[in-house]
Amino acid sequence: MRVDPVKPSYRDVLALAVPIMLSNLSTPLLGLVDTAALGRSPDAALIAAVALGSVIFTFVFWGFGFLRMGTSGLVAHADGAQQHGLVRLTLLRTLLLAAGLGVALVLLQRPIAFFTFSFIQGAERAHQLARDYFDIRIWAAPATLVNYGIAGYLVGLGRTRQVLLLQLVLNGCNIALDALLVLSFDMGVSGVAWGTLTAEHVALAVGLWLVRLEGPLVGRSGVQRVNSGLVARLEPVVVRGKELLEWAALRRLLRVNTDLMLRTVSLIAVFVFFTLQGARFGETTLAANAVLMQLVTLSAFFLDGIAHATERLVGYAHGARRADSFATAIRRSTVCAVLVAATLSLVLGVGGATAINLLSTAPLVREEALRYLPWAVWGPLAGVWAFQLDGIYIGATRAAEMRNAMMLSLLVFLAGWWGLRGWGNDGLWAALFVHYAARTLSLAMYYPAIARSVDSP
Repeated sequence: MRVDPVKPSYRDVLALAVPIMLSNLSTPLLGLVDTAALGRSPDAALIAAVALGSVIFTFVFWGFGFLRMGTSGLVAHADGAQQHGLVRLTLLRTLLLAAGLGVALVLLQRPIAFFTFSFIQGAERAHQLARDYFDIRIWAAPATLVNYGIAGYLVGLGRTRQVLLLQLVLNGCNIALDALLVLSFDMGVSGVAWGTLTAEHVALAVGLWLVRLEGPLVGRSGVQRVNSGLVARLEPVVVRGKELLEWAALRRLLRVNTDLMLRTVSLIAVFVFFTLQGARFGETTLAANAVLMQLVTLSAFFLDGIAHATERLVGYAHGARRADSFATAIRRSTVCAVLVAATLSLVLGVGGATAINLLSTAPLVREEALRYLPWAVWGPLAGVWAFQLDGIYIGATRAAEMRNAMMLSLLVFLAGWWGLRGWGNDGLWAALFVHYAARTLSLAMYYPAIARSVDSP
């Protein structure tokens, strides 16, 4: 289905968003398969080791999420401005940056491992197996980060179905390799790590093929779109080293990505602090918060889909200097986002207790999670505005404003927790809602200037 970025309809918004939602939902399935495969062994340390190793990579790689966000905004903006040569150059520059950062992670694996494992507590055997998992999977870093850049490029062009395909290939290959290496060859934790490493490189090959469908990365001159029957392709663009490494363009790319990295680190700090403070209330409360956070994360998968659609539509309109398209994209994507958030809150209100019972069998954890369930129920409606504004700002390539807003919101969150700490775990959840409000208000403060900039040359 072709999406009209000039006059996007509600159907267009959902056509872009739904594949991202499905892509996000395929990720938890992989964790379930990892657990199920290792769970056939009586050695509980296997599951614990993969859980510890996965947490490390979640935080390490999450910190490089700017490679996707920054690329999608810059690509959508250039596409709207009909600067198709710049679209390809942005992709190439991002791939070079991502590959370089991935190689750096591999080269720095020893200090990274020393630093991260020094903070992890656990049984000695699980700790050693987690280190084995890390030592294998870290070699996937270049492929993983390049895949982030490819995903951002595809989102920026509105190719969210291809993003879904890429994610299904990644997770499907990983699941198949789990079955082969863990269940058939009994490789345990190493099998899971090798499966992930291999799947990332398979996904990389498929991702480069999908990029190739948009037009060769290099070739003869020309930047017009032509209809290939499958997609609207970009004519090949002559890429010269001097142009690719143009300092002004690289500086902009680095500035955008640095701002988004600082923004992401500030967001990670909020959830790390939330987890650490929850641990102070005891194991039962910590486990209950973890269960509820699974529901919050699940909600975020859906809201993130609408935010991705917003990035594409807003970026295109901003690059094209179409104030009418800009307003239409924001209005219709926001309506979709609020309806999705309201639906999520309703579903959690009705089925939250059932979900808690599925996620935990411990009676005390279930009881504690039910006590704090209302916070998770209202979470989508409280957070939807921040998600939506993030999509707008990424599309408009306003990374500095996102950085400032998130760093300010982190400080407000800490101040909120300090003022509410007497309420115990309720105060901790309330501080998280204060963070949602701070993100929304601080981002909204910059919005009028962004709206005015659409008509600016």
